[in-house]
Amino acid sequence: MSEFKRITPEQAQELLAKGAVVVDIREAQVFAAGHIAGAIHLDNHSVADFIRAADLDAPTLVVCYHGNSSQSAAAYLVGQGFSDVYSIDGGFELWRNTYPAETAQGSAE
Repeated sequence: MSEFKRITPEQAQELLAKGAVVVDIREAQVFAAGHIAGAIHLDNHSVADFIRAADLDAPTLVVCYHGNSSQSAAAYLVGQGFSDVYSIDGGFELWRNTYPAETAQGSAE
């Protein structure tokens, strides 16, 4: 079984440019206030549907606040059969500081 990889925002940006999927596991109201452009909001209620519909071989980036919780979520996705999973070190906070123009606002729906 594969394991997830920890990557920097710069490495994440390269993968996003190649079509990687980014999932954000922060609370819905925090996600709505700001997230990586194109991110999918995941929580305990939506993760099962996401897994059923996902391409398990597509690069999948997981982001949280500071890069800690995303590691657990990334490990969970690997356990569900995802083969190319990354946790973004520094989380959304570092992403926002690195790429302020590449954030978006709005709800997950």
